Formats: sequence, C-alpha cells, structure tokens
Amino acid sequence: MRELIVEADGGSRGNPGPAGYGAVVIDAATGETLAEAAEYLGVTTNNVAEYSGLVAGLRAARDLDPTATVRVRMDSKLVVEQMSGRWQIKHPAMRPLAAEARSILPPDRVTYEWIPRAENKHADRLANEAMDAGSKPRKGRGELRDQPRPTLAQTTPATTPETNDIRAARNVASEAPATGAGAAPPDLGTPTTFVLLRHGETPLTPQKRFSGSGGSDPALSDAGRHQADRVATALAARGTVQDVIASPLARCRETAAIVAARLGLDVRIEDGLRETDFGAWEGLTFAEVRDRYPDDMSAWLSSPDAEPTGGGESFEAVAHRVAAARDKLLAAHTGRTVLLVSHVTPIKTLVRLALGAPPEALFRMELSAASLSVVAYYGDGNASVRLLNDTSPLR
Repeated sequence: MRELIVEADGGSRGNPGPAGYGAVVIDAATGETLAEAAEYLGVTTNNVAEYSGLVAGLRAARDLDPTATVRVRMDSKLVVEQMSGRWQIKHPAMRPLAAEARSILPPDRVTYEWIPRAENKHADRLANEAMDAGSKPRKGRGELRDQPRPTLAQTTPATTPETNDIRAARNVASEAPATGAGAAPPDLGTPTTFVLLRHGETPLTPQKRFSGSGGSDPALSDAGRHQADRVATALAARGTVQDVIASPLARCRETAAIVAARLGLDVRIEDGLRETDFGAWEGLTFAEVRDRYPDDMSAWLSSPDAEPTGGGESFEAVAHRVAAARDKLLAAHTGRTVLLVSHVTPIKTLVRLALGAPPEALFRMELSAASLSVVAYYGDGNASVRLLNDTSPLR
C-alpha cells in the first residue's frame, strides 16, 4: 500500500490575528513533493489555523490516492495529541475541525507524529506566505502530477449545514463588529490563571537529591518554611489568588497551608500534581545515579519514554498525568486565579505544554525552590506563559 506524508502548519499573527495555513503532501518512498496547499483565513486563532492546515493536507492526500496510508507530521503538540486520542478536545471551536479531519480518511490509515518546528519548514513557509498574501489561496506553485494544486476551496464539498458549522467554527474566535481599522479583536473572556508555586526547601533540596513521590516524603526545613512565609506575604499583597490546590506530598501541603492561611483560603489536594516517582534513584544525587545506573541515566536523559531504574515514572507518563490534572482544574475553575503548589517536573511540564515545546525543554528551564511561575489559559484553547521562576519575594 502506498504511503503519503502530510506536513501541515498554521499560524496567527497576534493569536487571534491574521492567520493562514500551509500543507504539503510528500511521497514517503521517493521524498517527492506531490502537492501543496495554503490559504489565508482572516482573523482567527493559531489552533484553528493548525487544524485548517491538517484538513487541507488530508484532503490533498485523499485526492492523490484515496487508498494510501497517511503519516501526518506537525509541530503542533496540541493537534497531534488530540487527533491521536491522547488529549481531550474541550474547546467547541476545535471539535468540528477535528471531526472534519477524522472524516476525510479511515482513521486506521492515518497516524500522527510530532516533529520540531525546524523539521516543518516547508509547511511553515507556505503558512507564512499565505498570511503575507492576506487574501486568496496561494497559486503558482506545486502540481498534482500535472493537475492544479488543490486548495481548501477546491477540495471542500458543496455547502451543507455541516460545512457551514465547520466554517463558522473557523471564525468563532474572530467575529466582532468592524471598526475603522478592520475587525476588532475577539473577546475571549477572563482567562483561567494558574499561579505555579514550587514548594519550599526540604533537607534534601540543597543537596540536590532526587526527591519524588516514591521516596521519604520529606517535610519543609526551617529555610523552606521561611520561604513559604515570604511568598505568602507577596501573594497576599497582590490579592489575586482565589483558590489553592496542592500536591498530596508533605512539602507541598505544608507550603500551601502557610500561604492559604495568609490568604484566608482552604487547601484542596490534587494527586495529579505530585512529583515524578524516581524509583531506585530516590534520595540519590545525580552523580550517584550516574555512577550506579549509567545506562538507565543515559536512556532517561535521551528519551521521554524511559523510566528511572526500579519502575519509576517516565517524563511521558508524568506529562499525561499532569495534562489530565490541568484539564480537570481548568474545567472546575474557569475564569479564576488558582495557586497550584507543586514540584519541579509538574510545573515545568505545565509550562512546556503551554509553549508547545518538546520534552527536552524540561532540561532547559531553571526552577528554584519557592519560585513562582504563571500560565494563563484562554477560551480558545490557547495558553500564555506570563512568568517563570520568579524568586523576587525571597529577596
């Protein structure tokens, strides 16, 4: 059976803002580019543009060979995870687009693969050219074996109530009264804001020992309690936190209790915010693990699927757990500012997912004890990282 590769991308300058998509179909056996598609979408969000690129690419692949298997490669972690069925699609604007993408080819003949942005340059260039053009589908490049290159307009069937719903979904984030300078930005409502607080120091923190959910569950040290008190003072002065949620581990519950008492709030526990289980590495330093388990350490540093020695959690497993907790908390605290007291890996994971960054980004972030980070989540499904590793309350 023939295999085709679809690479797709979409972008929005302003998110929401002027948006466009690009898609390319490649013969997996020869590497030949068989089709290109690109279109300016008007003012909408990045996620809508990404999904629109996926739809256009799948349609172009189907028109080339309706019996082929298709491997979709995209740098949108959100689209890849949602279309693979690992993440829920909660935003109403995304559901019709995902349903449309699933209807183009039998699901058992389509697979999805996340790739870094640097490997998606062809589709990215097409998307940017579409945004630059700012009007009609891009023309003059690419052919389908001496046939005109398909565009979304060429491959969309005649108007039906379903296609009207899909087109409306693409514009749901951009419908606004016109102004003299063009359409006004959409009102996405008050974002749900997660203020992410890493717990204060424990006796293991200065020694830089692995301290996860499978170890001794240490309490805060005197220094850690002092840190929590300083952060509590700073957050009380801001007066924005409305709810406090903590990991079930002792160091987080104690940190949360100190802050919540100052804010006059109760603490709720969310198991999904607990730290990674580091297995046999619990209580050891990085150097000790490298000396005792060099092969396991190398695998862990190079693959998000690798587990610490002794049945610990992989970064991929933690990401699934944290994403599920995030979705649950977003649904329960819509439009509110919530303090999440957690650990290094869950907080870095929330930031990484908000940025759409690859798993190796976890190793490129610094997260000090009792530091604050902030992520805002908007009604269109997008997120914005507003702060990372702020330790100013401790000074």
